[in-house]
Amino acid sequence: MPPRFGPDFQDELSALLAWRRDVRHFRRDPLDENMVAELLATAQLAPSVGNSQPWRFVRVRSPELREALAVHADREVARAGAAMGEEQRAAYSALKLHGIREAPEVVAVFCDEATTIGSGLGAATMPETRGFSVVLAIHTLWLAARAQGLGLGWVSVVEAGYVTALLDVEEHWRLIALLCLGHPREPDLMPELERRGWQSRLDWRGNVSER
Repeated sequence: MPPRFGPDFQDELSALLAWRRDVRHFRRDPLDENMVAELLATAQLAPSVGNSQPWRFVRVRSPELREALAVHADREVARAGAAMGEEQRAAYSALKLHGIREAPEVVAVFCDEATTIGSGLGAATMPETRGFSVVLAIHTLWLAARAQGLGLGWVSVVEAGYVTALLDVEEHWRLIALLCLGHPREPDLMPELERRGWQSRLDWRGNVSER
């Protein structure tokens, strides 16, 4: 019989979702290899269209590649800031937008657009569902990491073509995310973008409509 999840577990799950954070500030101490393997195995449990499991995780271990990614991200941050108005630029410059140099683990996550696993079920009419499936794997990894006391940060200030070429992956792999994983430097009682006045959490009712 499948397990039954009682009120205590439901409360803990709600707390896990509420305490998930997009972490930018990491300690440098390395992660245990068994823990990393366990997290990646948990991500494999994510739902996917046609059970195609199109996610491809690339652990960036080379110091040279990591530094190249950090330099690239810094350049993209500066470029984005230059296009903003003065007031917004000041708020933007106060944000730390990646932890590539500090995080013990940097993982690029790709979608294998040419996978034959699942025989194309569900993706023939909506091929973008493969990418959505990869995002679900990332979210599963994110929650599993938080449950282990780890932080994960999604680095979106990179250009997909640059990262794909730098890491020299298969030509039919599409970059979905560049992730930083490790122990947070300190607990964040409030998400950083909210704490710094960039954007607060919306009330869910504003995102729900009826037809």
